[in-house]
Amino acid sequence: LFFHGFDAEKDLVEGLASMSTNERIRAIQKLPETMTKKRDIRNKVLNEITKKATHRGAQPSCCTQCLQGAAVSFRRLGNTLSEYFYLLWIWHKALKIIGAEFGTSVLSYFVFLKWLLNFNLFSFLMNFGFITIPQFLAAEPNNLSFTGLELFTGAGYFQQTVLYYGFYTNSTISKIENGPSYNMQLAYIFTVGIYFVICFLILLFSMAKSFCRNFLNVQAYSGNASKLLCTWDFSITNEKAVKLKQKNLSTQIKEDLMEVNKEVINFSVRERILRIAVHLFAWVASLGTAVAACTGVYFLSINNLKLFMKGQRNDLESQAAMLVLPVIASLLNTLIPFFFSWLGHLERFQSPGQHIYVTIIRNIILKMSIVGILCYYWLNIVAASESQCWETLVGQDIYRLVLVDFIFCLLGSFFGEFLRRIIGTTVCVSLGLPEFDIGRNVLDLIYAQTLTWIGILFSPLLPGIQMIAFSIVFFVKKVSLMKNCQPPCKVWRTAQMTTSFMFLLFCPSLIGVLSVIGVTVWRLKPSEGCGPFRGLSSMYAAVSEWIQTLESYTASKWVVWIYHNLITSELFFFILSGIVLIFAYLYWQIIRGRKTMTKLLRKQIIN
Repeated sequence: LFFHGFDAEKDLVEGLASMSTNERIRAIQKLPETMTKKRDIRNKVLNEITKKATHRGAQPSCCTQCLQGAAVSFRRLGNTLSEYFYLLWIWHKALKIIGAEFGTSVLSYFVFLKWLLNFNLFSFLMNFGFITIPQFLAAEPNNLSFTGLELFTGAGYFQQTVLYYGFYTNSTISKIENGPSYNMQLAYIFTVGIYFVICFLILLFSMAKSFCRNFLNVQAYSGNASKLLCTWDFSITNEKAVKLKQKNLSTQIKEDLMEVNKEVINFSVRERILRIAVHLFAWVASLGTAVAACTGVYFLSINNLKLFMKGQRNDLESQAAMLVLPVIASLLNTLIPFFFSWLGHLERFQSPGQHIYVTIIRNIILKMSIVGILCYYWLNIVAASESQCWETLVGQDIYRLVLVDFIFCLLGSFFGEFLRRIIGTTVCVSLGLPEFDIGRNVLDLIYAQTLTWIGILFSPLLPGIQMIAFSIVFFVKKVSLMKNCQPPCKVWRTAQMTTSFMFLLFCPSLIGVLSVIGVTVWRLKPSEGCGPFRGLSSMYAAVSEWIQTLESYTASKWVVWIYHNLITSELFFFILSGIVLIFAYLYWQIIRGRKTMTKLLRKQIIN
């Protein structure tokens, strides 16, 4: 056996040595061996290649040897850095632990949170690189004093910083005489516009990919035998990693079995009428609460504007009054979802999935209604006011809303989970430990991301603030989950939940934000005394003036042609919409066919 194994390895090394470099790397990566064994095989293959080259007398030239040595060094450096970055990517291990302990339903929240964190990181890098850094070159000194209250109110010292729209110049930046210049107007509108186009495409692609993987994947119903027998990673040698992998695999199989073996309860006529009455009461109560909350936010916003119109004094009373609107809005967004969760428990749904989805729908109605009222207030009342720089006022409002919402999110973990655990373990033992409320927490993320998207135009660095907030929320929620919550009483598979989260982030969140940005850019008149678009009839007028300038340059005729014949052409968008609808119809037909085939295969497997 020893000599047989030696001969097999020798044949493997000779076979790998005869391959090209890319084929050899891929073949070694696919070997079912540990990393140590793979490195040993790679070294033997390289020695074999060197021996053959020497034997043939085909010694490579000095230049070739240097290039090969540099390539190997860079590859080793890349592998080393990737290993270190993998260790520094601290939430990777946290996600594995959460999935093993609490299942995919709770894990989907943290995966979604990490995904939003990457979104804000990308936005911050774009805005900081193309808008903020050039502004530093033309920035004037800030003569306002910093008191510390600005961290909570966003006013005072921060008004004369790159945090807000009003600070940015409308002139062309050029530090070298007769050298290249930087048009801040075009940089501002194109950076924000391209970012939203990229977000739109990424969300569409992510939804389609997640939908195909979780709804249309026939292999997802191939049974638990393959998951039990064929998914173990034999390269795992660490004892803790082995136990974590076992627990994770066990939780996944429990979720699959619970979905296959779920029971359909038959209710009597009286029980059905009672359940319908309870559902009707819950919906009337939830919608009535949402309407009352929106009414209160609207009248508070009117008072908020009156405060600004009085002159923005810097005394403590005036600064504290600015926080009334964000505190009340965040208080409503924090307390009412607890009421919605209680209504969900009162309705006694047959599955946890129904409870979560109904709670999410009620929360999305509440939060998006409040955001809609605030957008109406900003675009129709603040923009029409006599303020010197209404864009900065909107940016300050959104800054305060984001900051106070973050604080209330942390307080929600303390009061909603920590105190609930104390009560359930000491005062009223029958309550037990709380479960992690996925619906409420997910809608908190979508609400916060919606505010950030709206605020990008008025506060370009807001994604950086939200990125820090999401990072803190991730670890606070993780610690609260581990210390205060128990795993779901009913284990269930939630592969489709991430797709639902993305859809809610796309519609109504991103679609609504694009509508708000569109109205602001195309229809509202910028302030006369601040911002990069001062003196223009609209923000979009900067693009029109740029196109008129390009018409005098022969080399830029193609840009002008695209603008007139595609960008501003109703016929082009009509044809494009027709093509998209045709492809959507064909794609839907393919989905229906695959879904029918998946159901038939699943029935055969279950039988």
